[in-house]
Amino acid sequence: MNHSNFLPINKKDLQKRKIQQLDIIIITGDAYVDHPSFGPVIIARFLESHGYTVGIISQPDINNDNDFVELGRPKLFFGISSGNMDSMINHYTAQKKIRSQDAYSPDGKIGLRPDRAVIKYSQIVKRLFKGVPIILGGTEASLRRIPHYDFWSDKIRNSILFDSQADILVYGMGEKQILQIAQLLETKNLSEITEIKGTVVKIRYISQNDRIIFLPEYDKLFNKKKFWQMSQEFENFYRTKTIMQKFSGFYLKHNPPAMPLEQKELDNLYSLPYSRKPHPKYKKSTIKAFEQIKLSITSHRGCFGGCNFCSIGYHQGKTIQSRSIKSIISEIETIKRKDYFHGSISDIGGPSSNMYQMTCKIGISRTCKRNSCIYPKICENLDHSHSYLKKLLRTIKKDDELKNIFVASGIRFDLALKDEDYIKLISKNFTGGLLKLAPEHKSERVLKYMYKPKFDQYLEFYNKFRNFSKQVNKSQAIVPYIIVGHPGATLQDTIELAIYLKKSNVRLKQIQEFTPTPMTKSTMMYFTGLDDQGNKIHISKGRELKLQKALIQWFIPENRKFIIEALVKAKRKNLMRFFLNK
Repeated sequence: MNHSNFLPINKKDLQKRKIQQLDIIIITGDAYVDHPSFGPVIIARFLESHGYTVGIISQPDINNDNDFVELGRPKLFFGISSGNMDSMINHYTAQKKIRSQDAYSPDGKIGLRPDRAVIKYSQIVKRLFKGVPIILGGTEASLRRIPHYDFWSDKIRNSILFDSQADILVYGMGEKQILQIAQLLETKNLSEITEIKGTVVKIRYISQNDRIIFLPEYDKLFNKKKFWQMSQEFENFYRTKTIMQKFSGFYLKHNPPAMPLEQKELDNLYSLPYSRKPHPKYKKSTIKAFEQIKLSITSHRGCFGGCNFCSIGYHQGKTIQSRSIKSIISEIETIKRKDYFHGSISDIGGPSSNMYQMTCKIGISRTCKRNSCIYPKICENLDHSHSYLKKLLRTIKKDDELKNIFVASGIRFDLALKDEDYIKLISKNFTGGLLKLAPEHKSERVLKYMYKPKFDQYLEFYNKFRNFSKQVNKSQAIVPYIIVGHPGATLQDTIELAIYLKKSNVRLKQIQEFTPTPMTKSTMMYFTGLDDQGNKIHISKGRELKLQKALIQWFIPENRKFIIEALVKAKRKNLMRFFLNK
């Protein structure tokens, strides 16, 4: 079994490499897939590229200490992450039922990572390796870095930094912060590492100055009113000022975000020697998440869409960080040499695929208090040209070895409408029959709560895409993503959406049921029942969610009784025949 192209995972690997003691050990809740789509692996390879020896402990058994001591005691620190997903979202549906599969585990096996993985891993390491610094990172830590509403326990939980007993929390993508921490720990004590941008730390003493914002103290009386106030203050200042919050004799210190990577830095990150395969220890097991991304390319990071239900802006930031065309082509050449390449690239994109190379003309994307650069209207300071992206796609299209190249990650249709040539290009060359778009709803009022563009813009894009597809004799369709149960959405709103879907004969097999995820504005609305302005809004729970879902899936026979109930409850019995006739 050849492990030479992978990071060390056990004592045998260390012996082969003649490593007596690793500098850093990364613990992750994902299976070990050595690929740049897996966050902990990017961090490990990045640290390795700067001269550190790094090992990986993947999906350790929390009931078996041997899994945690396999690589020994690191010189500098343990880095702990739940993996690419929050462990609670990974485990449970919006109805709090256990999911049947974990896409990040071999053969989809459930239970290889614990609930609240970051906390449990950290507490075990704290017990086994006294005095070794623990650094948290990844999505679960990043989005739970301040007190947050936890849907699964239905209460406000403290910052995960306190609950885990860790030393430093790295939020965001993390490369710059983790390297700085590693370098400082070679000569300094933990207590001296409190100023790094993109980190959250615990301190005992503070000095008052005008660059510090104090959030309401976290205590047992932390109610909905305090949570609403905290959320507003955090949103207004976290990009530009240091934020403090008192708790039990300590202060949680939230430093401003780290600087985004420059293009050369991002290019270098994706050129590191990833094997681009699951570790050989998994033998013939299938890791679904890898199968989904092994032929895809990340062209950029960040999103300035600012959707209220989305956490990407709090994690990756608003600033778009784009790779060069040369770097992307180089990665395609690497993929072409893999045995799993059969002529297609499954996706080229980022959080929103058509934000590649878009920038703020006046260079204030990091500090601007505007949550979205495109809602309610596109900012005049945004360079929203698709010319860079079109050049990228047309350059790649010239490669005769590529039979198919798809853009499968979400297209922001309000941006795309600014460039019909881009829509035409996608329709002609980069769609595999079905294009996924996210109008999310039809109601203008609900879309305002979501921070999403008007439905008319979705229809405009739909019609242009359909017409361009006809011009090139391609039979293609758009599959809309819909959210039910978002704060503010009523049965009446859902009925109007369902009317459109039935009239258009759109039969959605999958619907996203709103799940309150840590740190988002929509979650704040769900918990407090208040919008951004402090006004009361409708919150759908329990039976009503089932009725909303049935309306959207109007074509399923088993939903008939729920549709009847929904129409009666909404006093819309006049629509019975419309919905119940085939």
